[in-house]
Amino acid sequence: MSKGRLRLLTMIPNGLVRAWTHRRRHRYRHAPAASRLDGAQLLTVRGRTLRVAVRPGEPGRTPLLICNGIGASLDLLQPFVDALDPRLTVIRFDLPGIGGSPPASFPYHLVTLPSLLAGLLDRLGYDQADVLGVSWGGGLAQQFALARPRRVRRLVLVATGTGSVMIPGRPHVLRRMLTPRRHRDPGFARQVAGEIYGGSLRTDPARADELLRAQAPSRRGYYYQLLAAVGWTSLPLLPLLRHPALLMAGDDDPLVPAVNARIMHRLIARSQLHIYRGGHLDLIADPGRLTPVIEKFLA
Repeated sequence: MSKGRLRLLTMIPNGLVRAWTHRRRHRYRHAPAASRLDGAQLLTVRGRTLRVAVRPGEPGRTPLLICNGIGASLDLLQPFVDALDPRLTVIRFDLPGIGGSPPASFPYHLVTLPSLLAGLLDRLGYDQADVLGVSWGGGLAQQFALARPRRVRRLVLVATGTGSVMIPGRPHVLRRMLTPRRHRDPGFARQVAGEIYGGSLRTDPARADELLRAQAPSRRGYYYQLLAAVGWTSLPLLPLLRHPALLMAGDDDPLVPAVNARIMHRLIARSQLHIYRGGHLDLIADPGRLTPVIEKFLA
């Protein structure tokens, strides 16, 4: 194991300790933007309170459930949702301590989250959904499809990998993900945008500040979400996936190299692969270019 990766492993516990010991100093606050988002509401699901936004579409159509990336609130997805066919019902949610959801009292893990997603669909009255996962949310989408296969019709995985067993980004890029600073410091977000996300944010780093500050995560929420993926991998289980799956990856993604999508494509029997020109956040930074690919697949 390289020295860079060893440093990453040793930094995670320190961050978690800081989040726990300073939780009183960094108390969670609801941002005003959360209450203004159309369709957003707080729902109790399996004992947890989640902020959920539902954009209603045409009755009878399978809804699209979106699982977001680490530290990102559902507000970050607004440009993508706006670009989608208005006849499609879209469900978004904030994980505990992220966006407008109150923080969890205890850590959770990706293995335990499928029951939460199933409970959310139950609460909203849907037996099944198409599930789209972005980055960290792609891991959650995979785990949900594996654990609750009857609740998923089709699977869309964007800029994601297979967890702890995958081709990682460069250590100095991954190190930036160990803190939520880019969500809280506009200058820092502009400084590291191209380095972390690549694609269009290399030439327009100011856009990262606009996107990432949609609603900053609480420190505890961020570190709990980071901890939730520790030790998790879908790699040996991907041949068990029988859902039609669309794998999308940018050819300039420093965080999750596109080779991971190629590997997943070989392992998922009913998968399609779409490599696009761009980086990690181009689904949100440039949705008009990628949304038609997703709509065609879902149709």
